[in-house]
Amino acid sequence: MAIAPRIPPQSRFEKPADWGYTRHFGLREAPFTNTPDSRFFFAHDSCQIALNTLMVATRSGEGFIKITGEVGTGKTLLCRKFLGVLDENFITAYIPNPYLEPMTLLLAIADELGISYPEHVNQHQLLKAFTNFLIETYAQYHSTVVLCLDEAHAMPTETLEVLRLLSNLETPRRKLMQLVLFGQPELDRHLDQSAIRQLKQRISFSASLGPMTRSNLEDYIQHRLRTAGYLGPRLFSAQAIRRLYKASRGVPRLINILAHKALLAAFGEGARYVNGRHIRLAVADHEFRKRGTRWRAP
Repeated sequence: MAIAPRIPPQSRFEKPADWGYTRHFGLREAPFTNTPDSRFFFAHDSCQIALNTLMVATRSGEGFIKITGEVGTGKTLLCRKFLGVLDENFITAYIPNPYLEPMTLLLAIADELGISYPEHVNQHQLLKAFTNFLIETYAQYHSTVVLCLDEAHAMPTETLEVLRLLSNLETPRRKLMQLVLFGQPELDRHLDQSAIRQLKQRISFSASLGPMTRSNLEDYIQHRLRTAGYLGPRLFSAQAIRRLYKASRGVPRLINILAHKALLAAFGEGARYVNGRHIRLAVADHEFRKRGTRWRAP
């Protein structure tokens, strides 16, 4: 019997927030929250390429994979979607914040995988426990372990070096653990350090997440509305879509924030759809406008 992939907890286990406008617009829940709920995953152009890269790389047994993207481009949501679509041939571990000392990270990974270890374990003993676990898992279930590390750009250099040690865990024929790094573009600069050049050389697949296109945006809005239970006519006018794209530059996190605030503005007026003026009100209310700065897309 194969071990099912371990999927990190996400918003479907939480009670949806009631923002007041959900009933007004015929929604089951708010459609534009920024919680990384994979039900709302939308594979726009660069996102689909990244997901395809992840699936091809893991199925071919590659040891190291890297996904980068600017703030707000959907790396965590992509990670959750990826973990959710892996089949029973994979056992997964997810570390949301790997800004840890090397030994602490190893212990966190062991805990995620359910690997037992002595109370006062050292690094050598822990790596040996990893090796035994991976070999036994593959021998018994023919399953490969996939370790996903989110926010990898924040990892200390010495902790990144530990990942190289984990990538050494292999048989003569295959890797026993695959590592996937999700991070901001700073991760690339981090990996350029001479101290960890051996790690960079082991990254065989990589992809970058970017903002979505104007045509992607309209489909994205409709997808999230339908997922949230909307069955009515077009809710965002053509002018609203144009202004939303101009203000957000196609960055998913900003799209969600502005669309959410525009729905609140429309609800406050008793309107049945979102027009361009509601988007303008949302932009005026948003924090980056209050600070007198302008969002610049990557």
